[in-house]
Amino acid sequence: MRALDAMLAEVPLLAGLEPEALALIAGCASNVRFDEGDVLFREGGDADVFYVIRHGSVAIELYSPPRGGMTIETISAGEVVGWSWLFPPHRWHFDARALTQVRATAFDGACLRGKCDEDPAFGYELMRRFAQVMLERLQWTRLRLMDVYGRGDGS
Repeated sequence: MRALDAMLAEVPLLAGLEPEALALIAGCASNVRFDEGDVLFREGGDADVFYVIRHGSVAIELYSPPRGGMTIETISAGEVVGWSWLFPPHRWHFDARALTQVRATAFDGACLRGKCDEDPAFGYELMRRFAQVMLERLQWTRLRLMDVYGRGDGS
């Protein structure tokens, strides 16, 4: 079996990081598994982890009283779930649920925040990479909203 840091080097979020940085990240990692329907996290809960999905898919859901749970994004292998661990008060803003059996690598948020504080250059690089993921997801959300609500002229 390959070392965890070698597997992490293949994750788009982490691709191109120096081996030392991958080793720092791997030191905060553990492998996890979720069965179909399992909840990874719930809105309002402590955001103390993020996941890299290795197998399966995860729905990011938002609850709306008139509609109930709505899937706003589906995350699959190679993608990241969760960035609320980065920002105080470290609370989830959405729910995440396994759509299939999921194998993932979980990263301890407190562990990584500590490593970012100890090495600001590492912290900046990690933050920059997460900001890119957030930007891409925001753009996709914008496009989906345009599909849902049309051009805004009633059509």
